[in-house]
Amino acid sequence: MQVAALSQLTELVRHQGTVYEATAPVALYVAGILAHPAAMTLRPYRNVPVRATLLAWLASTAYNASAEVVDRIEPYAPGFAHGTTVAAFRGLRPMLYRSVAPFLHNGHEDVREAAGVAALVLAEHSALARHRDHLAVHARRILDADGDTFNRRVARRALEAWGYDVTGVEPFQEEPQDYGPRSDGRGNLVPPF
Repeated sequence: MQVAALSQLTELVRHQGTVYEATAPVALYVAGILAHPAAMTLRPYRNVPVRATLLAWLASTAYNASAEVVDRIEPYAPGFAHGTTVAAFRGLRPMLYRSVAPFLHNGHEDVREAAGVAALVLAEHSALARHRDHLAVHARRILDADGDTFNRRVARRALEAWGYDVTGVEPFQEEPQDYGPRSDGRGNLVPPF
């Protein structure tokens, strides 16, 4: 049941990185269940707590509404960040952060790293600026780990955006993404249904 529910989060609510009308209420629900004891249940075949998966989902969903993504999409979809769907989600970032922050010092490494990445992305919101010095420590820990490239890229970009020295931190090579129109003229921002 948990595996199916987690799959639905990715496939239906965050399909291809799109922020839908359902994204904000689902993100609030996910944030609300993070502290439930069942969230520490290990996922079958992965040996990772469900909580880490939920935190990673919040991180990637918040990233899809981040300034970086908005700046890439805005030229092709003017007003993207100011539309009610994306703006509603972006407005929730301080509330989501309050649900994520307690897990920054969790005893399980996967939970701790997922919470760190989620907090770094959410802290882009100006109301969370006072947390950035504290989060810089978590960003450095993520960079020092030999882990996920997405997580390390988020950590480096957060430090750089907040004015921290990232000299010596190798920039990440990314594949260029084309957010322009498809050959059929629909563009890449069309919902999948």
